[in-house]
Amino acid sequence: MLPAVSPQQRRALAVLIGFHVLVIIASNYLVQLPVQLFGWQTTWGAFSFPLIFLSTDLTVRLLGKSSARRVIAFAMLPALLASYLISALFQQGEFRGFEALLSFNTFVFRISLASFLAYVIGQLLDIQVFDRLRRLPKWWIAPSAATIVGGMVDTFVFFSVAFWRSSDEFMAANWVEIGSVDYCIKLAIMLMLMVPLYGMLLNLLLRLLAGRTARVAR
Repeated sequence: MLPAVSPQQRRALAVLIGFHVLVIIASNYLVQLPVQLFGWQTTWGAFSFPLIFLSTDLTVRLLGKSSARRVIAFAMLPALLASYLISALFQQGEFRGFEALLSFNTFVFRISLASFLAYVIGQLLDIQVFDRLRRLPKWWIAPSAATIVGGMVDTFVFFSVAFWRSSDEFMAANWVEIGSVDYCIKLAIMLMLMVPLYGMLLNLLLRLLAGRTARVAR
């Protein structure tokens, strides 16, 4: 059973839940838009989804593991619904019209389910790894290790559930290779951009919290 939270924490968690769902919605659209990076083919979703790992790690650091789990618990079902709606409405980056929602699309649902499972499993693993390493003196070890492990699981859960023996013959035959390249690109983005950004945001938030505590103490 998760411990009770204060009104301030409840507001912070509501913002974090909304942020997770927003990033998932954006990523489900952006993942359909290809881009080349260092000669490799990837999608714009590789730049947006790592923001969730950044948010989760900051939540664990500042509010604790149980609060981070609350965010996942409350965001996962809206994330599943959002994934299906966005995938059905926008295919290959093009708006298909609201009539696309009138019939159940099993292929789209499989991709949405893959996104849902990857999100839940990857984030819970990220929380566990980060929490075990957060007390180490080097601040960057915890977010880096959590990103490496959580991102790998997230990527391969998604690609295996979405495309193993899929009706899409190309993806069914190449999902391991495509998933490996996708993971390497996301990992480079997360380690080069998101981990330094985590450090900057952590310092900023700690200063803000220290300033607020000082004002209350007066």
